[in-house]
Amino acid sequence: MRLNQVLLNLLSNAVKYTQEGGTIQLSLFQEDAPLSKGSDYVRTHIVVKDNGTGMTAEFLEHVFDSYSRADSKRVHKTEGAGLGMAITKYIVDAMEGTITVESEPNKGTEFHVILDLEKADVQEVDMLLPPWKMLVVDDDEVLCRTAVDALESIGIQADWTMSGEKAVEMVTKHHQERDDYQIILLDWKLPGMDGLSIARQIRRMKGYDMPIILISAYDWSEFEAEAREAGINGFISKPLFKSNLFYGLKKYMGEEETEGEANTNMDLSGRHILVAEDNDLNWEILYELLTDLGMELEWAENGKICLEKFEKSESGYYDAILMDVRMPEMNGYEATEAIRALTRADAKTIPIIAMTADAFSEDIKRCLDSGMNAHTAKPINLDEILSLLKRYIL
Repeated sequence: MRLNQVLLNLLSNAVKYTQEGGTIQLSLFQEDAPLSKGSDYVRTHIVVKDNGTGMTAEFLEHVFDSYSRADSKRVHKTEGAGLGMAITKYIVDAMEGTITVESEPNKGTEFHVILDLEKADVQEVDMLLPPWKMLVVDDDEVLCRTAVDALESIGIQADWTMSGEKAVEMVTKHHQERDDYQIILLDWKLPGMDGLSIARQIRRMKGYDMPIILISAYDWSEFEAEAREAGINGFISKPLFKSNLFYGLKKYMGEEETEGEANTNMDLSGRHILVAEDNDLNWEILYELLTDLGMELEWAENGKICLEKFEKSESGYYDAILMDVRMPEMNGYEATEAIRALTRADAKTIPIIAMTADAFSEDIKRCLDSGMNAHTAKPINLDEILSLLKRYIL
């Protein structure tokens, strides 16, 4: 969480002080930590670089002071950084790391954070998918290359292209050679033909036997109806991390898809769902999505409130609990364990579904070990939540 705060502070300042048309780069690399730290640590370098307004040598001496801001006409048009950089320095110091800055007026700024982080005992041997042939279509070459690398690491053979027209050409060629792609990842926003136009053209040629998954940083709910009409099967949110791809694609490549389709027409209206979520926006999104389908939702702002609401309810009143993992007062693991320990009959049987951005195999194992029934990764995917609710309620 604190590392995320550091990155947001550095990136928001880079955006704030970089002119329209400028560039901002975020990079990360790792190397062996010093021997004094031991083999359980890895040295991690994070660099945020921009070509914005930059800072004078005099100002650099005070950049980490509270409420510091370079004094120039360009900067006065911008909101102040406030405590952001002071807090950033404090967090890095508390993590026993270093943060340095290089900058020149009108040339840009580069922040360099170095942290020695303890290695996680990550078990990813189970993160493998069938060796399907896939096509990735996106106008960002870096995204294409990193996505293909991530896909190959989970067992998928992948080609890529940055052009919608080229994508149609490649699908056509493979179809004629009887070597069809088995799944397509397709960006929504593309120059020339957009993703939905490409999907329609592929559907006319290939029919509906091949999953086409839309990839975008935009909110899926804003264009889902149009996408479904164009023949899009589902959605994976950018950035395309290995775990996002694994869990996003898994349901289209095995028995989970069949099970989900079998539940499609089952009605959840009138079901009472208790939502433990400390983020107002996430709660509002869930409320709008699920109440539109006739469900009745109740909000618990943290795990402690969730436990109290469940204890005070009549047995069987709630049909399921959607449980955020990271919450104040009492986290999702603790709340689940406390609910399962209650003596009332429904405490052992009520479905509890974890909602978390932590989507690696060890995170899922911890959810299941605490007594949860299943796990869904954030950002929230309505299709996946509905599939899980139907599986455990109906």
